[in-house]
Amino acid sequence: MITEIIELRHKLHQNPEVSNNEFKTSKRIADFINPLAPSKVIPLSKTGLAFVFNGQNPGKTTMFRSELDALPIAEKSALPYASIHKNVAHVCGHDGHMAILAGLAQKIAKNPPKYGKVVLLYQPAEEVEQGAKDVMEDPRFKEIEPDGIFALHNIPGIKKHSIVLKGGSFSAASKGMTIQLFGKTAHAAEPENGISPASAISKIINQLHQLKENKSLFKDLALLTIIHIQLGEISFGTTPGYAEIRVTLRSFENEDMEVLTLQAEKIINEISKAENLECKISYSEEFPASVNNDACVSYVKQAAKENNLVIENINKPFKWSEDFGYYAQKYNSCLFGLGSGITQPPLHNPDFNFPDEIIETGIKTFYNIYQKINLNNDR
Repeated sequence: MITEIIELRHKLHQNPEVSNNEFKTSKRIADFINPLAPSKVIPLSKTGLAFVFNGQNPGKTTMFRSELDALPIAEKSALPYASIHKNVAHVCGHDGHMAILAGLAQKIAKNPPKYGKVVLLYQPAEEVEQGAKDVMEDPRFKEIEPDGIFALHNIPGIKKHSIVLKGGSFSAASKGMTIQLFGKTAHAAEPENGISPASAISKIINQLHQLKENKSLFKDLALLTIIHIQLGEISFGTTPGYAEIRVTLRSFENEDMEVLTLQAEKIINEISKAENLECKISYSEEFPASVNNDACVSYVKQAAKENNLVIENINKPFKWSEDFGYYAQKYNSCLFGLGSGITQPPLHNPDFNFPDEIIETGIKTFYNIYQKINLNNDR
């Protein structure tokens, strides 16, 4: 069985597709799981699929989620199954996550749920934030309404097969803030006839840096990273009248993100007004923190112990973000880590390749959770 799953992983790795374009990936998954006779297959969002396995008796609805999408990154690899698509690669491990869920489907097909139902969700567009949100907003998602949702992510730098756990926030909230400043263009020889955003940019950056250092405002980590600044055009004869600043806001707690956002907006609006500039603030790639439910964490912990796996309990959330946080806002859930190796290249690196040997560990962990809830009717 595991050989077949590894072959599937290699095919997925070789044929990556970027967010919301995972049409062939979705079909490949459907071709693999449909012969296992799920009770129902529900299309969700653009390319998402939910495979439902109904039980014989009433009980809980348990969902296991994987991502479909790859990244717009050129792979550096001599693998026989390296990406055949230029500048697209599975260098985050979603191919491995999909394979784990496919292996779980095989085990569930052989041991169907006695209670409730199990849903295997293949979700698009995790990398660009809207995937989970779009899935949840799809009217067909109401057919599922899970009691618990579980997902894993491979973690480089952690010993292979280890299970990484944390109650509460597991990964950070983040959002991209775009600040547009509208002044008045003038000749460079007559700057007094224009309204340049240059001074405002300096003041905004300075005060945003002061904001992130004001620890009294936040419960835990709050971070602002200036990622891009554009001021006017490259023209030595022109005083600029327009500017953009792009900032990534990040926090471990959702409450801190609210405070960080409001305080940043206040600073930007006050400086813009003082500098006679019009200002527009917009957001993109918004990720809530992935906040784990204690009961769901307990299921993962039991599964790890019963499979004799090392548990790595972390004290602080990961700084990266995951759109799994959208599910966590509404449903009991747990996002946990699966160690992918001490020397494993970091996520999103061109030479990243998901290690096949941890696939079976992921399958066993998910299956043990499934056994507790939908085979033994753990209430």
